[in-house]
Amino acid sequence: MAQYVIRRILFAIPTLVVISLIIFAILDLAPGDPTSQLPLTLPAEVREQIRESLGFNDPFIIQWLKWMQLMFINEPLHIIDSIFNTCIGDCESRARIISWSSRAPAVDIIFQRLPQTLWVLGASFVLGILIAIPVGIISAYKQYSAFDNIGTFVTMIGYSAPTFFTGILAIIVFSVWLGWFPSFYDSTLVVNSWDTFLAHVKQMAMPVAVLTLFNTAALSRFTRASVLDNLNEDYVRTARSKGLGETMVVTTHVMRNSLIPVVTLIALQIPGIFAGAIITEQIFRINGLGALLITAIGQADVPMVQTLTFMFAFLIVVFNLIADVTYGILDPRIRYD
Repeated sequence: MAQYVIRRILFAIPTLVVISLIIFAILDLAPGDPTSQLPLTLPAEVREQIRESLGFNDPFIIQWLKWMQLMFINEPLHIIDSIFNTCIGDCESRARIISWSSRAPAVDIIFQRLPQTLWVLGASFVLGILIAIPVGIISAYKQYSAFDNIGTFVTMIGYSAPTFFTGILAIIVFSVWLGWFPSFYDSTLVVNSWDTFLAHVKQMAMPVAVLTLFNTAALSRFTRASVLDNLNEDYVRTARSKGLGETMVVTTHVMRNSLIPVVTLIALQIPGIFAGAIITEQIFRINGLGALLITAIGQADVPMVQTLTFMFAFLIVVFNLIADVTYGILDPRIRYD
């Protein structure tokens, strides 16, 4: 297993390099310039000096290599220094990826916004898994029952209805008509008492519910299909013929084999929930990564967009590796060495 993990990590490095090249090339071709936000009265020679100081007159490959150094070396070193309170190398004058709009390091802004996104997306994703897997297993075991039919109906609605529709509908019903929950998310709220904790839970309720419904819908249908495939296998009939109870057959044999493809979907959905947050955060005014990406695109803030998209790609590579390693834990027949 250790050798396999090392091989996958070594293979991930050139993968990330290629991804960074694609991201940098696409955004380099997009319209946008750091001097576009400057006053129009600024002389042309001053604008050219600014472009020269930022390296925008360099060839494309030179710009990409400089960005690679910042993304793969400087920013990780800064994160390590911040976490462990160290100073590796020339930490005082180390170059950073600077946002064009805020003139601040892009990674620092991302980490400031990250807790807001993790509160909502993390809670919705965990709740989605805890609800979807039991619902999918029971629906498959009780196929065509009332539970299965109701679960199929709810999950089809959850998967078919986009989050911007369910989000607006939730605001109209639970905020405007009933007045149970606030219609927007207060990112400045500090949880330091029981009342503020309840206020935080209330403002999280609707965005978490909307994303949980969407995440649960796809995962429960996939779990149901996977369990149905395994319920008719020979090893299940053999286990029953040996006198094992239905609970033991389902939980020990069927569920363990059925969760192998489900793990893949879960691992691939984790980076995808950040993309889903783009719409949800706009609806509920959550000041997270989704709102940051939309703002950066609107302001043609290329360094911020590059950093965010690369981080999403990095998460996809990492969780693919986690999914592959989890296969060996769920199924002892899988060997990597």
